Amino acid sequence: MRWRLILALFLMTSAIGPVSAQNDRGELRTETQQRIASRESSVDLLWNLVGLLGLIGLIGLLPQHEEDSYHPSSFDE
Repeated sequence: MRWRLILALFLMTSAIGPVSAQNDRGELRTETQQRIASRESSVDLLWNLVGLLGLIGLIGLLPQHEEDSYHPSSFDE
């Protein structure tokens, strides 16, 4: 079963690979390529930093330990 899956993925990749490699469109640029070429890099940097800050903020959603600091109990005194 595992080898069949690997073989199927390999065959799909080899079939799709040559099609995606044909990136020669001559002088005609797509709308996406035009937007990327005209985009300001400072705006990209700003949004990348905002996104990074949001991803860092997700760390606060991780489950915390119930006992994350030492509190002496009545048995330790």
